[in-house]
Amino acid sequence: MTSFGLIIAIDGTAASGKGTISRKIAHNYCVPHLDTGLLYRLVGYHVLQGIDPIDAANQLNVKQAEVFDLKTLQVSNAASEVAKNPSVRAKLLEFQRRFASKPGGAVLDGRDIGTVICPNADLKFYITACSEVRAQRRHSELLVLGHKISYESVLREIQERDERDTNREQSPLLPAEDANKIDTSDMNIGEVYDLVCLIIEAKLEK
Repeated sequence: MTSFGLIIAIDGTAASGKGTISRKIAHNYCVPHLDTGLLYRLVGYHVLQGIDPIDAANQLNVKQAEVFDLKTLQVSNAASEVAKNPSVRAKLLEFQRRFASKPGGAVLDGRDIGTVICPNADLKFYITACSEVRAQRRHSELLVLGHKISYESVLREIQERDERDTNREQSPLLPAEDANKIDTSDMNIGEVYDLVCLIIEAKLEK
């Protein structure tokens, strides 16, 4: 792991495939991976249970992600709302930067990794796709998990999430100037993964 040494920042829109790619990259190079969106989903989940968002952020336990169902639209919307809270963002910022500071390298994915969390990351990627394709992906994922929901509802939620993420005052979603931008609308996961690996290998050879 120590021979890798790169901090990889992977940002992108909801259901763009950034999480899947990040996990595959981390596994391939044997480095730790952090899905930063999961942190906000955890806080959002607890807010839905009536817990104050600041308290939820202060008591964050990533292991709870293995227990709670964080893939529902309700949790997704709650996560987007708590992401607007400056105090929550500040607390989670500390957590994410501590994770990225560990020796040996790491892969982090989210919406502001390359712009706010790790602006000096060794490599930055911005993964996106058209909203219709992303809604199809998320809809299929939810059906597999047993959620009964229409494609139209998922598409509407994706579009509303995009609107909130790109227009919020705190750390709006946008690609870093030096990010490798990849539109996955017409690509499968294998093709995206191969492309990202090529870019990483080129960086490692320098």
